[in-house]
Amino acid sequence: MKKAILIITLFISIHCTAQEKLAFPFQGGNRVMMQFFKDSLKVSPEIIRAKATGMVIFKFSADEHGNIKNLVIYYADDAILAGPAVEALKKSDHKWIIPDNEKLHDFVLPFLIKFNATPDDNMETQKALHYFYAKRKPIVAKDQIPLNLTTLLPEILVTYNQE
Repeated sequence: MKKAILIITLFISIHCTAQEKLAFPFQGGNRVMMQFFKDSLKVSPEIIRAKATGMVIFKFSADEHGNIKNLVIYYADDAILAGPAVEALKKSDHKWIIPDNEKLHDFVLPFLIKFNATPDDNMETQKALHYFYAKRKPIVAKDQIPLNLTTLLPEILVTYNQE
């Protein structure tokens, strides 16, 4: 009887596995991803001139080879912020890791692009920041967006200085 219980227990334990821990979905991990995007995202002169600050949120799929597919802008505080982030995302092809036995995996990746304010900024700089905020033209979804099984990634923070 004890042998039968032991064999059944062993048989059941072979078929049971612990919850699979997913690796970070960017080759090299979180810190490498953050550094990659800080190095790859080039803030345009138009953004600097406008003192543009804001968030851009993307949804994209990665295939089993790490290629980006189906890039969608979910939200952007202004269209001028989206361009440099799209270019940086294009450079990340072949760097994404998806879970085993999936052909595509969806990710949501927020970018926060902001002006590095300093204590000696004058009224003109503050006016430019307020002007941008008041005149911004957000990109927003007008209809539902299905998320399915999506991984929300940490926010990419990119700061820039006035030239």
